[in-house]
Parts: sequence; C-alpha cells; structure tokens
Amino acid sequence: MWNTLDSIPGLGRSLGGEHGNPLQYSCLENPRSLCSLVCKWTYSAEKGWDDSFWKMVGLEDLVTDNYSKIGNQVLPPGASLGSGLTPEAAKDLGLPPGIAVAASLIDAHAGGLGVIGADVKGHGLACEGQPVTSRLAVICGTSSCHMGISKNPIFVPGVWGPYFSAMVPGFWLNEGGQSVTGKLIDHMVQGHAAFPELQAKAKARRQSVYAYLNSHLDLIKKAQPVGFLTVDLHVWPDFHGNRSPLADLTLKGMVTGLKLSQDLDDLAILYLATVQAIAFGTRLIIEAMESAGHSISTLFLCGGLSKNPLFVQMHADITGMPVVLSQEVESVLVGAAVLGACASGDFASVQEAMAKMSRVGKVVFPRHEDKRYYDKKYQVFLKLVEHQKEYAAIMKGD
Repeated sequence: MWNTLDSIPGLGRSLGGEHGNPLQYSCLENPRSLCSLVCKWTYSAEKGWDDSFWKMVGLEDLVTDNYSKIGNQVLPPGASLGSGLTPEAAKDLGLPPGIAVAASLIDAHAGGLGVIGADVKGHGLACEGQPVTSRLAVICGTSSCHMGISKNPIFVPGVWGPYFSAMVPGFWLNEGGQSVTGKLIDHMVQGHAAFPELQAKAKARRQSVYAYLNSHLDLIKKAQPVGFLTVDLHVWPDFHGNRSPLADLTLKGMVTGLKLSQDLDDLAILYLATVQAIAFGTRLIIEAMESAGHSISTLFLCGGLSKNPLFVQMHADITGMPVVLSQEVESVLVGAAVLGACASGDFASVQEAMAKMSRVGKVVFPRHEDKRYYDKKYQVFLKLVEHQKEYAAIMKGD
C-alpha cells in the first residue's frame, strides 16, 4: 500500500484535517513537492527561488533563513519521503508504520499522470507510433484542465507554463483550462423551466438527469446525427471568464438562437449546445497549443464528465481526434498510486509506472462524416466572442 499527500505550498509531509490540524506523515523535516512549487509558487525547477520576485511583491521575509518558511527541500513527484509513514500518522490512519510516502502532485496533474502514459497498442490510434508528447490529457469535472507535455519548453499565449518536471519527470508541462465545465452544464440545465419535469421523469426511470437527457436527444434527433439538433442554437461557454487561451476574466457567456419554447425538447437541445460549446473551447485551446509548437493527435479524458458518453463523443467529433478513456475511471487515484509505487521502489521511474499501471478502457473515434457541420459551428463559435468584444467596445466608447 502507498500514500501520497499534498498541502500548501506543496508539502509532502502533512494532511490538513477538518480544522486544519496536520498529521505528520513522514519524518523528512520540511519537504515540498516540485509540482506545487513550480505551478503555483513561482519556483524554477532549474534555478530555484527568485529572491528579486519576493522582494518586489513585498514578501522579502520569505527569503530569510534560506526560504525555510516556504520550503528549501524540494523533491520531484514520486520521490520517497523520509522513512515513510510515522507511527503517529499510522495509528491515526489504521495503517502500518513505514509505508512509503511519496512527494505529491496537484489533483489534476495526478489525473494527467494516471491517463497520459497508458499503453495503447492494438487500439488503432495514431499516437501508438508517436511520442507521449502527442497526447493531451483533459481532466474534466466542475472545471477542466488540459495537460500537454513537451521535451523542450513551449510558450503558449494564454496557457500556463511551461513548467519543467511538474507532471511527468523530464518533460515540460503546459496547462490550459476552462473555468467552468461541469458547473456550467449544471447551471444551464438546472436553471431551465423544464428542469422539474426532467427531474421527475429521470427519477421515475431511476436514471440521472444527464442519462435521461442523452436518451431524450436520441429520441428527438430522428434520422439525423444528434449533434445537428443545434444547427441554430449556439453557446459561448465563458460564464465565469476565459482561462485559456484568451485569458480574459471579463468575458461572459452567450446564447444565440433562443425561442419561446420551454419544454423538455428545448432543455435537451440547450444542454447539447452547452456540451458542444465546452468541446469547442477545448478545440480552441488545442489550436493555440499547436500554433505554438505542440503536435497533438489524441485526447485522454478523465474526471466526472468523462463518464458522460455525449460529452466524450462531442469532444471527439468537434476536435476530430480520438478520445481514450481509462479502464479505471478514477484516474486521479491512479496517478497518486503511480507516485506511491515509485516511492516504494516497485518501479524504477514514473514513466515505467505510468505505462504499467494505466489501462485503456475504451476508445471513442470521431464521426468524420460530420466534420463540415462542426467546422461551420466552430466559425459561429469564434464569431460569438468576436462580437462580444465589439459590443464591449461600443459600450465603452464615447
């Protein structure tokens, strides 16, 4: 059994309890995870802390005593901490003392680690003969993160990074993101007038509301592909600003094509248009990454939204890329286990553990025959934000 842990900023030694009381997990004095420090605390994997930055922002006291307040022992994810689990923590957790404790990863990064290295042989994927840098991990839940790695640093406007060894050791990480995805879908569905009817019908069938909506879309699509139901309904999904690649917190959500109808059909189609908008946002992030130098051929999805087959199929159709789903749906836990397996010595490297511990569960291929339709909708998608900026400029003008 293994354990990994994280705390702020990137501690590899404690777990905050309900009231913030830490449990000492490892006897190593004050280690920090490279992942957390590089991604969130301006630490450089190559150069360490930058004294001038902390002095510039008025936090020069953090520099004193060799950064003892925020950490001067920095370990790569998967490194073994001290002598493992301390007796005190072992007693509290009901585990044997000395179990390997690994330097941690941020949760989304652990999800990326849990999917991106899977052995894809025999699944007919282009990435089988390509380096791991051709893969993009999308961790999608309340919000979404898009994790792409490269051998050399790539600077992508509006996308965080590059961060060296922040997820996969020896690789640079770029991290795109969408501020609201699952939360946006909930917002659109639950705010619709037909939501109480949807709840009642889903309950009667013992289904989730989203499983019911997916089956309802199949019912009303008739002979056409389900995605074509939104031919005149379009959504811009930045109801909480844009993180990537526009990096504009002032952007708002947009819906065009509304009618007086408020029935269940109307709700189902609005739900579909919202899912598509999120997938178009992923396409926009991928285009920004590829324009900067990334070469991506396959998506690896994990997180709660990856359990929704409509969400997955729309990402495949709209990006034109196959989507790989893991056999183990809780990929964040797989990533954490990868780190623990490295700390315990079961694997010599994170890369080896990734390949051995990740499994392909399902591959969803794009419907290439629908490409022209989604290309046209993508043109509308880009026009929406263009027009929103024009409206803002008009209102700010004299």
